[in-house]
Amino acid sequence: MQECTTVKELGKQIYVLRLGHRPQRDRRVTTHVALVARAFGALGMYIAEVKDENIKKSIMKVVERWGGKYFEVIDGVDPIKTISHFKGENSCIIHLTMYGILIDRVIKEIIEKCKKILVIVGAEKVERIYYELANYNVAIGNQPHSEVSALALFLDRLWQGHEMNICFPDAKYYIVPSARGKVVKHVHRS
Repeated sequence: MQECTTVKELGKQIYVLRLGHRPQRDRRVTTHVALVARAFGALGMYIAEVKDENIKKSIMKVVERWGGKYFEVIDGVDPIKTISHFKGENSCIIHLTMYGILIDRVIKEIIEKCKKILVIVGAEKVERIYYELANYNVAIGNQPHSEVSALALFLDRLWQGHEMNICFPDAKYYIVPSARGKVVKHVHRS
């Protein structure tokens, strides 16, 4: 298996709060938010106000095969209570929005100050309260863009590229980087 870093070794606790999920319309996008969160070092994702067993099952299948047993998807949460739970010393609420301060202006401060982070990603319209509750309203760019891309870019800047070496010790499968073709190895555990 390739040399790698575990999520624990990265030294921060990251969670994602998904606002505005509409099960029939947003299932694919919300699933991709969870996939990015897991692959880029988050410990879990909360889905605000809505229960969606399909998303949970889909992500848990990925976790079962590719590792990350600690990663959890908790749906139907009260978003304000979830944010309140995260408030505290060395904790930060980061709201990703195209209306925020550009990431390059605040990422160094976030890296230094925040050990436990709740990243808020919304759907179409995010209520004003989330802008007010956030410690940082962060923009990846000031143009309309996907919450999936915003989360990936934020986590990449936060980890400074170290997330590219994340591995999951409990994985049943892992990919061997290859210039041509697909090389997937199965880990046989006793």
